[in-house]
Parts: sequence; structure tokens; C-alpha cells
Amino acid sequence: MRALVIIGPGRAQVQEVAPPAAAPGQVVVDVERVGLCGTDAEFFTGHMSYLHSGEAAYPIRIGHEWCGTVGAVGDGVDPSWLGRRVTGDTMLGCGSCARCRDGRHHVCADRFEIGVRGGFPGALAERLAVPASALHALPDAVDATLGALVEPGGNALRAVRAAAVGPGERLLVLGPGTIGLLVALFARAAGAEVHLMGRDDRDLVMARALGFTAAWTADTLPVLPFDAVVDASTGPALPALAVRVVEPGKRVVYIGLSAAPSEVDTRALVLKDVTAVGVLAASAGLAGTIEAYASGVVDARPLVAATVGLDGAADVLAGGRPDGAGPGPKVHVDPRR
Repeated sequence: MRALVIIGPGRAQVQEVAPPAAAPGQVVVDVERVGLCGTDAEFFTGHMSYLHSGEAAYPIRIGHEWCGTVGAVGDGVDPSWLGRRVTGDTMLGCGSCARCRDGRHHVCADRFEIGVRGGFPGALAERLAVPASALHALPDAVDATLGALVEPGGNALRAVRAAAVGPGERLLVLGPGTIGLLVALFARAAGAEVHLMGRDDRDLVMARALGFTAAWTADTLPVLPFDAVVDASTGPALPALAVRVVEPGKRVVYIGLSAAPSEVDTRALVLKDVTAVGVLAASAGLAGTIEAYASGVVDARPLVAATVGLDGAADVLAGGRPDGAGPGPKVHVDPRR
């Protein structure tokens, strides 16, 4: 089968590789759609931290935002999965440690991450082997575009839950990229008054197109009591800004990762009695995201600017923009093209 393989910094090829077989407890999914994200681009550039910590190595097959149809099942798997449309959890814990037993498999020390950690092959291929225990069924109302947006949506939903904002409360989202916009969509669906801050007006075009009129830059951000702040940015100075602008006694959620270390003055956290929460992975948010997409309360499809074939993925990872792409921040890949 064909698969995208990153063989070194700035070097990716579509290669013919051996197709996966469904081992006991696994299924093989015929991949329909895959999202490209910042993590994938960092693997392409060589900046991804796992490459330097030894948790990942070249060559690597990326792709962790995906959906498809189960084409084969292994021993011990419920045969009713066969033929069903699915997506799945990226985080594959060992299943036996204290963290996994406590429902924290996404931070299991021995976890695999599909297309990211431990050499587990990713979804930028015609087929993907994945444990049946990681699967989430997709209803008919969730099309391929939404199906491949479940994983980033799960991250965003977890951030909104951590922010604990309800109807009438005011949320500030720092960083109007894919995750930031998804946070805004889920928070708006929960009844919150959503504000976003970007680097400049060009950064805010998509936010405004989605109906978020309270879209600011650092220079225009109004002085308002923010009940929560979600930092979905990559700016090393913004974690500290989040603490400065949040209301005392409220919450700051960190889901973005900066390329350089960021600093937060813990004295500000203490003296403002602020709760700070870090969010890693979509695991606990996947089911809720599927429900929100299926009901129509959140429509994330405008975030996808274009869908390319497998041969076009490397150019997107290198920063290219497909011809005719819309304004959204996300590009999808259809490996069948």
C-alpha cells in the first residue's frame, strides 16, 4: 500500500510499504481522511521534541487525526466492527499501569501515540492498524471531514471543560488556529461569550468568518473581566498574559505549546488565586465531540481549507498552500487519491 514516510528533516516520500494485518485485538481501517497538524509539521522540520528525547525517530509514518471504515478484524475483536465507519484515540496506553487503570492512559509512561510516539505507524496511508479498544464509531451525520476533525475537537472540548465556562460567562482564547477556533466553537455552543486574540487582523479572518466579532489583537484587546482564558497559541509570552488578564479566582487552561520555553510567575497565580490546567490529548473528549458534531451544535467543517491527495501532503507540511484553498487553517489528506 502507499504511505507517506518522513525519512529526515525536510524529506518525505510516498512509499510502497507492507499493508498492516489485524493482530489479535486489532482492526485494520481503510483510511478515508487524515488531518495535518502542527505536530506533523514539526516532525517534517525536525523540531518535534520527541525526536530529541528518543520517543520518536526517523523514518516515521505520521497521521493521528483520521477516520475510515473497518476492513478487517483480528482475533478477539467483536465482528460487528467490520464495515463500520470509525475514528480512534491517538493515545494507546499499556492498559495495566496505575495511570491506565485510573483512566489516565493518555499519560501512560509506556504509551504509544499513533503516528507520533514509539514507532506506531500513523494514518497517512491507505490502511491503518489500530486496537479495537481505541475505536469510536461515527454516526452517518458525521461525514469524513468532521470525522478527521474529531481528534482536534476532542482536545478543544477538554480545554473548554477545564475552563468551566457556562452561559453568560466570558472566555478569552489566545491563538485563533485550529485548536483555538475549535475551543471557541465549543465554548459558544456552551453559551459562553467568546473573545479571541490573534497576532494581527489577518490572523483573525477565519474567526470573524465564523461569527466571532469579539476578535482582537494585543493592541486592541479590551480590559474586561475574563472568567477563563485558554492559551491555544505557540507564543512563549502568552502563558503569562493569560494569568495577567484572567479574573482573580478563575481559571487558565494551557493547550498550546511554544517552540521556546515560556514563563509564568507563580506569584501571580497565588496572589490571584488562579487555577491553571494543562491539557494533553483528546482521549476523554472524543465521545463528546462526536455527539456535538452529529447533533450539529458544532460545525467545524469550515476550518478545512482544502483536501489533497497523499502526494500533496509533503508540500503542505513544508508550509505550502494548496491551489484554491479556502481561509481555514486545516488541510486534510485523502490517501485514496
